[in-house]
Amino acid sequence: MKRRTLLRAALGGAVVAGTGIATLWRGEPHARQASMPSQPTAQSTLQPALPASSPSSLQSSAWSSAQAAPSASGLREFVAADLAFGTTVSLKVLHADEGVARQALRAALDAVIDIDRLMSLYRSDSQLSQLNRHGRLAQPDPRLLDVLQHAQALSRRTSGAFDVTVQPLWVAAAAGHDTQAARARVDWRRLSINAQQVSLQLPGMAVTLNGIAQGYGVDVALAALRRHGIEHALLDTGEFAALGRRDDGQPWILGVQDPRNAQALAHSLVTDGRCMATSGDYETRFGDDHARHHIFDPATGESPQELASVTVLAPTGLQADGLSTAMMVIGAERSLALAASMPGVDVLCITKTGKLRLSAGFPPSMQG
Repeated sequence: MKRRTLLRAALGGAVVAGTGIATLWRGEPHARQASMPSQPTAQSTLQPALPASSPSSLQSSAWSSAQAAPSASGLREFVAADLAFGTTVSLKVLHADEGVARQALRAALDAVIDIDRLMSLYRSDSQLSQLNRHGRLAQPDPRLLDVLQHAQALSRRTSGAFDVTVQPLWVAAAAGHDTQAARARVDWRRLSINAQQVSLQLPGMAVTLNGIAQGYGVDVALAALRRHGIEHALLDTGEFAALGRRDDGQPWILGVQDPRNAQALAHSLVTDGRCMATSGDYETRFGDDHARHHIFDPATGESPQELASVTVLAPTGLQADGLSTAMMVIGAERSLALAASMPGVDVLCITKTGKLRLSAGFPPSMQG
């Protein structure tokens, strides 16, 4: 899969590519609702061997101390990466104690990988694959229930613009088929969810969580770091979250890619404690233009035509991720109104003509 988040992170003052922490890791780009498997690229050569006493699971991840000596604050910088969601998940923490940092990074990566194992379309043993294969899933994992219930709530709030049952549309489009026949198998209201069972009530229905799972991944990783006492971190699971500040005492800075120029930023902002997610029309396209891509309007079976990208700031990654998908469908006016009605939510919409529309609380660009 291609990477779905269209962000860039500024580390140590330098804006670097959004494929992870680019000075250390190289990950495969990842797309928003894309549903085609691929082989992620190698993580990089910066994978120092760990002591024999280290847990074997950590030895499968890329891990590095990026800073030999403590900064003026007494904190050292540690970075780790692993594969999940079809891409390289990268985490960076600042801490004085190397042992604590390692434990925190391992716990956070394990938490993300567990979500991928539950919600991947490409693992035959994932609970999501079992649901799609059999049309029902008994005793769903509580984390899968959390995500599905949040998705259903967002579907209600957006009158179905967000719909996790759009997978048949993606399959049809990827095969070059007309999506209209697949529309009959798309209906979030026919997805039944309770603690005992999740079931699909129409033949041929299928669920994708590619428009929301990475946001949940950043939430569980963030929670793991906090449990280990980490106060300063930057997380990239395909969506972003930040804690505290960089090692120079300055705030973390994130940038939003120009949807028509991969080498340029449309906006850059100081992080404010919220999570950040971006959806766009340019990562996975079914054609040479941006008219048909991996995000679908469930009401029409086609890709929405107004916006090139949407970036959402929200209290959780789960919120930001789902909203960025939904807002691509509902357009700028409804997106701005929706953001205004939700505490802690702000949005930046970029139209296909390049116009930027920001909600009142979206941070101003540092580019002037």
